[in-house]
Amino acid sequence: MTPTRTRKQLTVVAGLATAAALALAACSGGGAPAAQQAVAGSGGGAGDNSGYTIAMITHETPGDTFWDKIKAGANQAAKNNGITLKYSNDPDPGKQATLIQNAVDSKVDGIATTLATPDALAGAVKSADDAGIPVVAFNSGIDQYAQVGASMYFGSDENLAGETAGKRIAEAGGKKVLCVIQAAGSVALEARCAGVKKGVAATENIQVNGADDPSVVSALQAKLAQDKSIDYIVTLGAPIALDALKAMEAAGSSAKLVTFDLNVDAAQAIKDKKIEFSIDQQPYVQGYLAVQALYLNKKNGNDIGGGKAVLTGPSFVDASNIDTILPFAKNNTR
Repeated sequence: MTPTRTRKQLTVVAGLATAAALALAACSGGGAPAAQQAVAGSGGGAGDNSGYTIAMITHETPGDTFWDKIKAGANQAAKNNGITLKYSNDPDPGKQATLIQNAVDSKVDGIATTLATPDALAGAVKSADDAGIPVVAFNSGIDQYAQVGASMYFGSDENLAGETAGKRIAEAGGKKVLCVIQAAGSVALEARCAGVKKGVAATENIQVNGADDPSVVSALQAKLAQDKSIDYIVTLGAPIALDALKAMEAAGSSAKLVTFDLNVDAAQAIKDKKIEFSIDQQPYVQGYLAVQALYLNKKNGNDIGGGKAVLTGPSFVDASNIDTILPFAKNNTR
């Protein structure tokens, strides 16, 4: 039988074991002990202090809360990896192309960009490729990103999202759908409405100016008052859904409302049964993965997706899961 150890002996053994573990950690492939690694990183618990500079360039329309989630995810990935993130945006395709070119000229380590108007941005992306700057696309341009010159893509399959929404509306008895496009020329928005139309053949698109909420309300109110056969409205952004609610009330419309994307007010409207459901593409995840992928590519040569798009949606939010998701929407992460 092994002799019983005294408390003093056990204390000594425990101390030696702890010291040995720390020494082993210092000598292993991980480098410095955990406490030193935390100090070396940027921010509490940061994983690296890479020193990389990454430019994120989007077609954001100022005031659209959707992009707050994109930026929140991107900023978290930048903080985790010691990255300087330079965010810029312009809804005008020519000006967005200029922003990409400016990032190339400033010799950033990587570029993450949306491709809502891929043809207009192709030249600027090629300029980045020629300069040896890795480019990833996210949010818009899933069908065009590879031919434009981006190496990876993070976002929802907009065709699938639209088709799934259309099928769900049809199964609920929808006969006539009004699909609201708030930004002219956006391939993602056009794909969504085209997908809805596959589910409900009587789908009509209406073009509105998403940068002018009063004009959106006015245009939708007039359309709903003129065509009482519309029984479903599909908006392609959460702020537009809130405009649609105002228009429906003013027009006395009994149509049901579906939206793409979430913000706090839209999530609350789902809980209040004013919006049937949302097709969520998880923008926080898009922003996070776009920056994280560039970091991994620059640091390790990693390529995520195996040549295919990495999907962040569609993910449906409705009465069955809104109680779980609403707190995250309020936290700006969903």
